[in-house]
Amino acid sequence: MDVIRTDCLVIGAGFAGSAYALQAAQAGLDVQLLSLGGPLQANSDWAQGGIIYDTSDDPELLMRDIMEASDGTANPAAVSQLVHEGPAAVREVLIDEANVEFDRDSDGGLEFTREGGHSARRIIHSKDRTGHAILSAVARGVDSAPGITRHTGSIAIDLLTLSHNTDNPGDRYAPLTCFGAYALMQGSNEPVAIVARKTILATGGLGQIFQHSTNHPGIVGHGVAMAYRVGARMIDLEYVQFHPTVFYGKNAPRFLITEAIRGEGAVLVNVDGHPFMDAIHTRGSLAPRDIVSRAIHQEMAESSEPCVYLDLSALDRRHLSERFPTVYQRCLEHGVDITSDPIPVVPAAHYSCGGVHTDLEGRTNILHLNAVGETACTGLHGANRLASTSLLECLTGAKFTARADAKEISDGEFKLPDPRQWESPQAESDPTLVAQDLNLVQQTMWNYAGIVRSPRRLTRARRILLELREEIQSFYRDCHVTRELLELRNAVQTALLVVHAASLNPRSKGAHYVVDE
Repeated sequence: MDVIRTDCLVIGAGFAGSAYALQAAQAGLDVQLLSLGGPLQANSDWAQGGIIYDTSDDPELLMRDIMEASDGTANPAAVSQLVHEGPAAVREVLIDEANVEFDRDSDGGLEFTREGGHSARRIIHSKDRTGHAILSAVARGVDSAPGITRHTGSIAIDLLTLSHNTDNPGDRYAPLTCFGAYALMQGSNEPVAIVARKTILATGGLGQIFQHSTNHPGIVGHGVAMAYRVGARMIDLEYVQFHPTVFYGKNAPRFLITEAIRGEGAVLVNVDGHPFMDAIHTRGSLAPRDIVSRAIHQEMAESSEPCVYLDLSALDRRHLSERFPTVYQRCLEHGVDITSDPIPVVPAAHYSCGGVHTDLEGRTNILHLNAVGETACTGLHGANRLASTSLLECLTGAKFTARADAKEISDGEFKLPDPRQWESPQAESDPTLVAQDLNLVQQTMWNYAGIVRSPRRLTRARRILLELREEIQSFYRDCHVTRELLELRNAVQTALLVVHAASLNPRSKGAHYVVDE
């Protein structure tokens, strides 16, 4: 078995992972960066709306908006860090260093917009492809930085810990400590071991454990499942945010319709063209996402219609294709011209507010294992995420985690043993069964642990998933490891963790909504 040794192993190359890698390399550390796909195949590349920047008028107002969106459950320390440290990170990393092309007004100043849950215009953007503009700029920096080795088409299998993956019996008695991961690299059928002083989970969210999701294929909570298997603490996994406006069309893919369209004046209406949000929340169509998603769910249930609509008649339709070119083009491909037609929308699984518990410098309860971005949970989002906080959290978390890691690597000593050899079974998994099992996970989560939950539904989901996990584990042990098999193994484990967290919380809060049946 080949062994790679490094300072920092970063698992995931979306915005959080890439920003961490760049910051760590600038501090003089050697970084190995793994990603499932190419440099831009990440959820952050699909982020449309924007990133919070201007908090100069009243930082406390943004703190209140975040707390209100979270239903009063966000971690005040995490909120304070984001509000007071985030804008400086945007200026330093994205504007001054990466030269991200944010939209400008006629005077050359940054153009600000507003999204749901915000009480002021404080969000900067690049048309409706802000995530792409940011990630592509940061990815260019990663590729030109000395000290970073990028491994595309690669997937981590399991984390290496002293208690599980060495041949020294005494290591079992050491504190829980991570020293890298086994990984399946592109072009190789056999795993390699990457031994690292610091291992950083940046695998994104878990949306693809649900049947309908805005997430990239394969985003099933890889980091959550791997961390759980070695004893990491999980928190707030019941709080899965469903984005209220995802394109609906028969035989059409689901894709995000940015909240910024509602920020500019679009209104949610039912099939009869009647606005229904004003009677539900004082901010109408700009209410927090969990409230809007449930309102749409209820409207669809009462009307038996498959979707609701975004009415754009209040917007200047002549400029829609210029301001929202991605939405315009993708809708047009599926028969909807947003310059004249309303957009059919439904909710879909979008963002995990919970994850692997970390402090404000990315540390988990396992020594030298960190998490950043959507994989991590500092408590910033509480029960529900405020729009356009996620990209800012990726950047801020990456900056503080890389800075802390650089200091610890400089000051500390690390035990980095030779990992136990990987033994590969020779049997091949059946791709049809793997695909069918993943589909069963997704259907179970959508039907029984989705937008509206009940104790009875969660009990059924848990029973189905427990039986399925046993079956998956039995053939995983006997089969040669593949990306598809790893995806299935991690999906069922993550799904069970979400259902378990939801079952333990009888109170409706934010994105977790429980009814008695």
